[in-house]
Amino acid sequence: MCGIVGYVGPEQAAPILIEGLTKLEYRGYDSAGICVRDGEKNAEVIKTLGKIKNLIEKTDEGRAIHGTCGIGHTRWATHGAPSQLNAHPHVSGNDILAGSGVVESEVVGVHNGIIENFQELKAKLERHNYHFYSQTDTEVLIKLVDYYYKKYKNGPIDAIAKTIVRVRGSYALAVMFKDLPGKIFVARKDSPMIIGVTEKESFLASDVPAILSHTRNVYYVGNLEMAELSEGNVTFYNLDGDVVEKELTKIDWDAEAAQKGGFEHFMMKEIHEQPKAVDDTLHKYIKIEDDKKSIDLSELGDFTDKIADFSRIYIVACGSAWHVGMEAKYVFEDFCNIPISVELASEFRYSKAKMDPKALVIIISQSGETADSLAALRMSKDKGMTTLAIVNVVGSSIAREADHVMYTVAGPEISVATTKAYSCQLVCTFMLALEFARVTTDFEKYEKLIDELLSLPEKMSKTLEDKERIQWFAAKYANAHDVFFIGRGIDYSICLEGSLKMKEISYIHSESYAAGELKHGTISLVEEGTLVIGVLTQSDLYEKTLSNMLECKSRGAYLMGVTSYGKYDVEDNVSFSVYVPKIDEHFAGSLAIIPLQLLGYYISVSKGLDVDKPRNLAKSVTVE
Repeated sequence: MCGIVGYVGPEQAAPILIEGLTKLEYRGYDSAGICVRDGEKNAEVIKTLGKIKNLIEKTDEGRAIHGTCGIGHTRWATHGAPSQLNAHPHVSGNDILAGSGVVESEVVGVHNGIIENFQELKAKLERHNYHFYSQTDTEVLIKLVDYYYKKYKNGPIDAIAKTIVRVRGSYALAVMFKDLPGKIFVARKDSPMIIGVTEKESFLASDVPAILSHTRNVYYVGNLEMAELSEGNVTFYNLDGDVVEKELTKIDWDAEAAQKGGFEHFMMKEIHEQPKAVDDTLHKYIKIEDDKKSIDLSELGDFTDKIADFSRIYIVACGSAWHVGMEAKYVFEDFCNIPISVELASEFRYSKAKMDPKALVIIISQSGETADSLAALRMSKDKGMTTLAIVNVVGSSIAREADHVMYTVAGPEISVATTKAYSCQLVCTFMLALEFARVTTDFEKYEKLIDELLSLPEKMSKTLEDKERIQWFAAKYANAHDVFFIGRGIDYSICLEGSLKMKEISYIHSESYAAGELKHGTISLVEEGTLVIGVLTQSDLYEKTLSNMLECKSRGAYLMGVTSYGKYDVEDNVSFSVYVPKIDEHFAGSLAIIPLQLLGYYISVSKGLDVDKPRNLAKSVTVE
């Protein structure tokens, strides 16, 4: 949510900033802007409403703005409606009333996050003769930095430190000072920020794709840390102003991985990358020696030694990651004799329930920066519980703060609607469930089920071969008003994710229900032509779910069924059927979700919508 870029070096900054902002479009935004400083000359601020292409046109792709030090931002409106004045960057003075232009202000800055006490701080600054031109909390933050900079005259790091101890909320802050024209200063709390370096250049960004074409050597800015960027040099500070030593991290995927690779949209590319991403994730943890297969969690430290001591498991997540938890719950419960509950992070973090310190809390997050999940992690640690993170981003906040980390190997996921990250998270939970079963029970199917997991990538590729039929069906139902997904057990958890894919990118009202709940009210919404999608991969629940679907059919519904090869009688009862390869039914969700991802994608394309950047959504929700 929102995006920050920054550059200091010998090259012209504006084209690099615009390139970086373009690669952060997936995060969601409503306006964009840059500020570039050309040596000791006054800074130039350019801001536009709407898409980055407007910024590109206004600056002639950045060529019209000269200077080698600059910052840029894509804004997602929180305080203040989308407008040119409310767009970032913001300045400490009031010389930007037109929204753009040359400014003489001492401080210029951009900010991700939410400042919860900005009204209180604004009132303080107004008493000191500061005036405000926008409705944003960011302008308050920039003016507060200016206030402490001028009052104490101890330099930028001191001014920023005094600012951040006064604010409540979350922030990734980047500022430039008029009398230090070749430097950028940053601070962070609960919003992601990375710094990349080369021999002569320094880069700043909210996420790796923004700078990956320039460098793969990055630092992750820690919570409540500050940094000073100059050409090819970065110095980190703590709140006391003391220098902090940081470890450089090398990103192991390249810039090409974040490009579309011939696909029309990132989402379709990432759907097709699922077999490889899942294969890479499986082979990260599955070891084969002398024809014996096992799951090796040694990368998680002493986690395996603790498994037998856990009294229960909480799986905590948001959105699609929560759906992963819902599916994992069924698998854990069938394999292991341990209580499992799946919690929404936004609820769990405020729970007043008594927590067992012997519990394990599994936090699932693609970005590792999800605000509610990060807060739930911290609350869990405060209550003495062991935490395990399943994340995709090395060095992210959740990864750094969890007791144990299980990394997925999904690579960069650009489309807002998750596909391959979801699938990699899912197989991680499957491997955890198998390892829990091995440690805590007399589990005879351990190696056989590992073989089943290893067969997933090939079977996922086979499932993708049916995409033309799904494209035809999607075109037929692109104008649907209501879609209902129904299933039981594991199939119900698949429906949750399938329904989310439908609604978030096609804007069609879509709901998922446990099939047995239909007659408790929901079936009253079914009418002539309503699309009802049933997932039927679980043999012991197949007939029951099919009966629920036929009840909908008798009321005029059009039925689509997703099931496994062999259950061909479904064709006699539904209007359109999709088959996935046979696999152990605990893992069937990894295959059954693919047709539902494709369906949502093709319906969105048929409607001419922006598949990768659906309205009102952001890739990573880093504010509450």
